[in-house]
Amino acid sequence: MGVVILLVMAAGVAAMLSRKLPTAFALVLLAVVIAFVAGAPLTGKDSVLDTVLQEGAPALAATMIAILLGSWLGKLLEETGIAGTLVRKIVEFGGDRPVFVALGVLAVSALVGTVTGSAPAAMLAGLIGIPAMIAVGIPKVTAAGTILMGIAVGIPFELPVWQFFSTALELPVDTVRGFMVKLFPFALVAAVAYVLVESRRRGVEHTWSLKSVQDKPAAPSRRKLLGDAPWYALLTPAVPLILALGFELAIIPSLLAGVLYALVTTTRPRDMNRRLLRTLYGGFEVAAPPITLFVAIGILLAAVKLPGAVDALEPLVKAVSPQNPILFVLVFTVLVPLCLYRGPLNAFGLGAGIAGVLIATGIYPAAAVLGMATSYNQVFGVADPTSTQTVWSAQYAGVSPQQVMVRTLPYVWVVALGGLCVTAASYL
Repeated sequence: MGVVILLVMAAGVAAMLSRKLPTAFALVLLAVVIAFVAGAPLTGKDSVLDTVLQEGAPALAATMIAILLGSWLGKLLEETGIAGTLVRKIVEFGGDRPVFVALGVLAVSALVGTVTGSAPAAMLAGLIGIPAMIAVGIPKVTAAGTILMGIAVGIPFELPVWQFFSTALELPVDTVRGFMVKLFPFALVAAVAYVLVESRRRGVEHTWSLKSVQDKPAAPSRRKLLGDAPWYALLTPAVPLILALGFELAIIPSLLAGVLYALVTTTRPRDMNRRLLRTLYGGFEVAAPPITLFVAIGILLAAVKLPGAVDALEPLVKAVSPQNPILFVLVFTVLVPLCLYRGPLNAFGLGAGIAGVLIATGIYPAAAVLGMATSYNQVFGVADPTSTQTVWSAQYAGVSPQQVMVRTLPYVWVVALGGLCVTAASYL
């Protein structure tokens, strides 16, 4: 039965890779088929309808709310001009020094990445940052990669990501936070190295060729019409982070505090209600795709944790899972590319189900699975040509996502190696 479940999972991966099915639909279909193969009844305890679909769908509700609040805060950063002001100030400070400009945009991307990930973060930092970098001579591939590497620096402190791994792996937020703090230095060093090495190795290209911008000049934005955000409003992205990391406040109140701070520091009292509602509704639009995915992941996690599935998969997974810490690092470092192209180790896809199997069967401690999943997530967040932030950044810079993947993969692969070494040393 375990072999059949693995074959079903392989078929699901093939469907996602070939784009025969959207990822969320494929995960739900996988979950239902796995439940039936595992011998789950239609209704009642440990059943397809009641356990997998009914209980699984809202299992990651806290993560969904955190995603919504992060998206809301992201819309506020956009509408109030906070993100644009941050990037513009950095560009003005960097002047005509390409490396300084790139490092500054990297820093802003990291800050924005702590608030909201994926394409919204790339857009907030990249709309001004990418043209600015290209204008001072940074090659287009390097410019797109700089935005992505910056977002990856912020991922260890992205509060919705903490909530996701805490809920999905049934770990306290403190444990997730503790590992993320250890992962951050690897992401930071790799990102700075990327900017320094790639901008010098590729040389400066004094050509302005951002096709999308040339072809379609953007209309004056609301931010430009309103002017720069005040300096104290620029602290907004740091507010949730300081509260959650420094004062250990819960994730949702920390994000709400960020929303309120952005609003109070940028908006006149008579306009607050309208801006709150407008940005909240905009946040729903941004959050809809990831929330849909988290519903599907919750359903898949419920399926792979069914007693029948655990009993069937345990001997197979144990046979191929290295227990020696050195082998653990070597094997899972070699497997890093399997998290690309929505592969089986992608934490926001089938990888979540595999993580659930590893924990449910007791092969690795949940904290070790956390280390493995978050290490892979650093790679996925930057180099995966199918992730929304990679596609947007590459296309906006005028290059292909595959070009960005080739350029950034060596750096994030090292980050994953660092994360796996910390995992083996701490939890195995």
